[in-house]
Amino acid sequence: MADSSLAHRAQNATRTETVNLPRSAPPTNHGKTTAAWVTVWMILVGALVASVAVALAQIPLFVVGLGVIVAGLVVGGLLRLAGHGQGGEATKARQARSGGH
Repeated sequence: MADSSLAHRAQNATRTETVNLPRSAPPTNHGKTTAAWVTVWMILVGALVASVAVALAQIPLFVVGLGVIVAGLVVGGLLRLAGHGQGGEATKARQARSGGH
């Protein structure tokens, strides 16, 4: 049985772990960007349309719902590339205007 008394711990110093911290703090917007909101809402609408199509057994409407989901992913990616995503220039400018949040 290992000795874990206070005297034993005082005589035998423990080693500490090396902490690897990131070089800078991550963005503070928590995903509150135009690209994120547009992507999420388009995916939600597409999922709703596809769900209703499954309930009604309408294959063409289901395909439309899947198309809206794919379009949401594409539009979100394009908005991110245009600077409206996390770390983008448009997002940084909007944060500067609104006080950082």
